[in-house]
Amino acid sequence: MKDIRGLKDVYENKNVMVTGGLGFIGSNLSRQLVELEANVLIVDSLVPGQGGHLFNIHEFRDKVRVNFSDIRNEQAMNQLVQGQDFIFNLAAQTSHVGSMKDPFVDLDINCRGHLILLEACKNFNPKVKITYTGTRGQYGKIKYLPVDENHPSNPTDTNGITKLAGEQYHLLYCDAFGLKSVSLRLTNTFGPRQLMKHAGLCFVNWFIRLAMDGETITIFGDGTQKRDLNYVDDVVSAILLVAADDTSYGKVFNVGSGVGVTIKELAYLIITITGIGNVNFVPYPEERKAIEIGDYVADITKIKELGWSPRIELEEGLKRTIRFYEKYKDHYWN
Repeated sequence: MKDIRGLKDVYENKNVMVTGGLGFIGSNLSRQLVELEANVLIVDSLVPGQGGHLFNIHEFRDKVRVNFSDIRNEQAMNQLVQGQDFIFNLAAQTSHVGSMKDPFVDLDINCRGHLILLEACKNFNPKVKITYTGTRGQYGKIKYLPVDENHPSNPTDTNGITKLAGEQYHLLYCDAFGLKSVSLRLTNTFGPRQLMKHAGLCFVNWFIRLAMDGETITIFGDGTQKRDLNYVDDVVSAILLVAADDTSYGKVFNVGSGVGVTIKELAYLIITITGIGNVNFVPYPEERKAIEIGDYVADITKIKELGWSPRIELEEGLKRTIRFYEKYKDHYWN
């Protein structure tokens, strides 16, 4: 894989805006951009329960600017996009279950919010390069494996629909107005700086918390359902590499490991690493069963052609994640 340190010439002294930059992936991306010596503006509204956390940037807080704005704030977006060379658009409502409980908030953030940002770019900074992060949930129930970018889209929950719509808005503005936009469809991402207070945003980190606390990891069904897991540093490198490649704009790329791991295998691996915890299997709750997609493994051939492939093996990524939370547990448990 291309070394992202080779991208310093691309990002050094460039003005870069990261929406959702206090969240999990956004803060890890911002950290890497600081190392590449970009001028980083983090935009985040700190919506409760969505993972935004000032402690996520405590190591480099003095090297970034932070604006506490919502992408739904038209006046703020019109101002903030001006002068930016790159925008990494990660702001979103990301909970699948949460989207079904409150679909109007999901719609408002993931559709109207992104339209406001795109309109601001079109009117006030049409030369900016925009990278949008979508989700494997856009595919819905899986018809074949591995899942390539041409797989039919039939989301099983509101979040999958709104994330798909957000992606389509970005591609439309690329085709219709010449905005340089690209979309990455991310699979389950885990690692440091993720919300650990509840299981609503990522089951991997929630499993880690339960194991670290010596509690029981509850698995729905028999645990044989497969997921494709990515350590956050690999996801960040994919985002940076694709955004730096001018041939990528107007396209969609899967980001994954290309390897399926069963939920059961993951749980027992986490317990082996932590040395404590146990596993319990229960029937699927109806609200979960209704949105279950089946097995998922990404076909990452397309993004590999740009020079990206994951570097961090699952076990190593889990060990790094656990070490981080052992050190900073008080900031993420409470």
